Amino acid sequence: MARLELKSVRKSFGSTAVIHGIDLVVEDGSFTVFVGPSGCGKSTLLRMIAGLEEVSSGEVHLDGIRCDHLLPSARGMAMVFQSYALYPHMNIHENLRFGLVCQKTPKAEIEPRIQRAAEILQISHLLDRKPSQLSGGQSQRVAIGRAIVKQPKAFLFDEPLSNLDAELRVKMRGEIVALHQRLKATMVYVTHDQVEAMTMADTIVVLRNGRIEQVGSPAELYARPVNQFVAGFLGSPQMNMLAGLGLQSSEDRFSVSADGGRLRLQLARRAEATTGDLRCTLGIRPEHLALSERGALRVTVTGREFLGSETIVSGTLQSGESIRASLRGAVEVALGESVAFEMDLDHLHVFDQDGAALDEVDNALPVDSRQDEVRQASPHHR
Repeated sequence: MARLELKSVRKSFGSTAVIHGIDLVVEDGSFTVFVGPSGCGKSTLLRMIAGLEEVSSGEVHLDGIRCDHLLPSARGMAMVFQSYALYPHMNIHENLRFGLVCQKTPKAEIEPRIQRAAEILQISHLLDRKPSQLSGGQSQRVAIGRAIVKQPKAFLFDEPLSNLDAELRVKMRGEIVALHQRLKATMVYVTHDQVEAMTMADTIVVLRNGRIEQVGSPAELYARPVNQFVAGFLGSPQMNMLAGLGLQSSEDRFSVSADGGRLRLQLARRAEATTGDLRCTLGIRPEHLALSERGALRVTVTGREFLGSETIVSGTLQSGESIRASLRGAVEVALGESVAFEMDLDHLHVFDQDGAALDEVDNALPVDSRQDEVRQASPHHR
């Protein structure tokens, strides 16, 4: 069992606090990804788990044993860094062997471990080469191999794919996920790339300013973000955010206007925050918009990106707010053209003035008066 638990973990550099009381459980065998913008503390948190940064306060437990007071080599973890950090004067076999010799692994175990790691990573034919003779992807496999041979209780990855080109990153993502499935090991992975987080993780931990914003599965965080930050951070293109105003409320319903009052929706009230006037934000993901002559959002097209399987259309609402729609296939629209989008109201998000998500919105309906203002758009499909 390699269950990792953080209890009220804090980190300060002098008088500057960077990690503010993190409580987290990483279950045995899970693939957990720390994600967030640059400077949010994700790499610092990982280094504290590894023992490369001192914990200012709090506790780190692995396998039920407190380990924050132990040296990195005694914690039973192995870390893969952003830089490959291979010894240039050693061949690959010697690079894999060196760490085992340093931790005084019995000689009889060293060679079997190296051969097993090489087979798992498909680098057996590279063992006699020097690091300078390897590609970036091969070098990263060797760096992962150095972790595998140690047979750790947990693997820690600190943005290991950042130095690779886009095509190789996609390939290596798949290889690391396959490695996790093969080893069934506990893995903690740090990245600023939300696409990596969404495609690789069992569990995502979203961090901001040294605090956890939300923990959950990729599907859960994507569909039910707890606040506007998480909603905007996950998803590509990002969720569209429109300034809204609660116009009125009753016992079970309230109305919201957006786009300078041109869009009005009636929503089921699920939170006390919706009583009375409410400044809020409406969130709708680009894939939940569709071209429609009777759409509630009229947009002046400012950009079109054809990506093969989809077309990203960018535009400006009459209020001046920007909006993007992800449309299936090839869609022909001209710059400056006026088009209209309808929203899939089953996927509408509402955030209060502090950015917190209101309870799930049910039975959202456009107010009929808005439809009188919606005239013919001119979408053209190819």
